[in-house]
Amino acid sequence: MADEVSDLRLFTRIVAAGSLSGAARRANTSLTSVSRRLSGLENRLGVRLIDRGSRKFTLTDEGQLLHERAVPIVQALDAVAAELSARSRPPQGLLRVSAPHEIGRRQISGLCRAFAERHPKVRIELTLTDVRPDILETELDVAIQTKRPLEGEVVYRKLLSSRRVICAAPSYLLARGRPNRPEDLAHHNCLCVTRGARIYDQWTVRGPQAPVKVVVSGSLTSNNTDTIHRWALDGAGVAIKALWDIEDDLRAGRLVELLPAFACDDIHLYATHFTRRHVPPRIRAFIDFLVEHLPTQGAEGLEPSRLLA
Repeated sequence: MADEVSDLRLFTRIVAAGSLSGAARRANTSLTSVSRRLSGLENRLGVRLIDRGSRKFTLTDEGQLLHERAVPIVQALDAVAAELSARSRPPQGLLRVSAPHEIGRRQISGLCRAFAERHPKVRIELTLTDVRPDILETELDVAIQTKRPLEGEVVYRKLLSSRRVICAAPSYLLARGRPNRPEDLAHHNCLCVTRGARIYDQWTVRGPQAPVKVVVSGSLTSNNTDTIHRWALDGAGVAIKALWDIEDDLRAGRLVELLPAFACDDIHLYATHFTRRHVPPRIRAFIDFLVEHLPTQGAEGLEPSRLLA
């Protein structure tokens, strides 16, 4: 039974890595060993799981089915082992955390400080970045991000659910007027986020019949969402922001929501971590702490997480 579970775990790692050699590197073992164990699993099941006939890594139909069934099994076993381990050991050690700039500065940084005060044997190293980290390739313990991970070896827990809002300062609207339709945004100075060479200049809102996409432009762009927020407050242009970042500004009148009849897309915040046989108590305790202390704004209808708390 132990060998079967171990082979299932290896299979999910192969799929997550996208190749046998990648899985071997992550497991710190040889390619020969991984290939031999995969062949043994296929022989035991009597099916081929991975198509080795092409250069591209491809799962067979049987491999796809096994992966879908294996991931929750492996994660459930990891969760049970972690829960038992957490009961016997207090949180301790170095906890490496990353979070988006704005919510990281406004909320996550304070929660990190409070968690460290509650658990004096834990040291926290917080990195703020708007670039989604590759948690499989970094030494991060917890990555807080707005994209739900798709990798089979990354588990997640939803922290917040909200929506994006198109907004501007009253001073900007006084000078430039207020857009009444999504198409009007094309004639406004829009503050766009950049990621490397890419400019996020296509904004989508939900129209009565179908989503409406508008290509926008403006005199200011930045890879830092905090900077976009500051420019919007200064009246420099129109921005699209997560509601959790600007809710206080809307309430105080420093920013005004535009096109409220055309809803923007939803946005979610996830705590993610790399699954392992024994999840350190500091990771589990920290994520539980975030869930307990983050505001519940917009949290209705939360989906089940892949992390069993």
